[in-house]
Amino acid sequence: MKNIVSSLRLCVSLAALAVCLPLAAQAQYDFSKVPTTGAGGAVMNDGRSSEPTPADPRTRARIHTELGALYFQEGNPAAAIDHLSIAIQVDPDYATALSVRGLVLADLKEFAKADADFSRALSRAPNDPEINNNYGWFLCETGKVRESVAYFERALRDPLYETPDRAHTNAGNCLLRIGELESAQRHYLQAVRLSRTGAVPARLGLADIFFRQGNADEARIYLNDALRMMEPASPAALWLGLRIERKAGNKSAESSFAAQLRGRYPTSEEYQQFLKGNFE
Repeated sequence: MKNIVSSLRLCVSLAALAVCLPLAAQAQYDFSKVPTTGAGGAVMNDGRSSEPTPADPRTRARIHTELGALYFQEGNPAAAIDHLSIAIQVDPDYATALSVRGLVLADLKEFAKADADFSRALSRAPNDPEINNNYGWFLCETGKVRESVAYFERALRDPLYETPDRAHTNAGNCLLRIGELESAQRHYLQAVRLSRTGAVPARLGLADIFFRQGNADEARIYLNDALRMMEPASPAALWLGLRIERKAGNKSAESSFAAQLRGRYPTSEEYQQFLKGNFE
């Protein structure tokens, strides 16, 4: 069975911009708002600039880091790397730039370089919760699941961490991969309790756990909560709903999910699993 968490999208946040990327967890980087300027200034209205002008190195590094994040979100990792590398050159101690470049390098499967950037970031800001969360995500994605949980827990020890639901969700996702359902469930429930935005990925994770345990009623509750918050429903959510209703013997609901999966995502891996009859 395809794990539900493998189809989640990586969500990162800037000061006033939520960005979702096609990766399998919730990495993050938050920036304070950087003032924009007009002609001759650092950042134009379209958010593009190659040579920010502020003299302060940290300000320049932050502008380049934000631009790198935006290019990454738009699917241009080369430009993202260029800006992030400038940020690090301008301010070698700016841990956020190192962490974000680590995310981009990981997406490019440059795992050794990504690990080096995360290590440098942590050496400069060992208790930064976002960097610990990002490195935990990286370790989980590269098969070091048990090691990853320690970094999520380190992020969660910071009482000022603004988005602890993300680290809880990531810990749940990683523990679910290795079948530690009880620990995964505990993290997901904490994510639901703490989230300000509904904790959709955590709710999907809980639905998956209850499905595995044969508890269709509880699985349906969490899945339906997630579906009400999603627009449109993801193929993973539809596939999980189909299997929940199939196991519960609800043919009408199963057919409805199958029709949506076929109509919206006929080339998805989930629909291919449906065609093969791989329901478990």
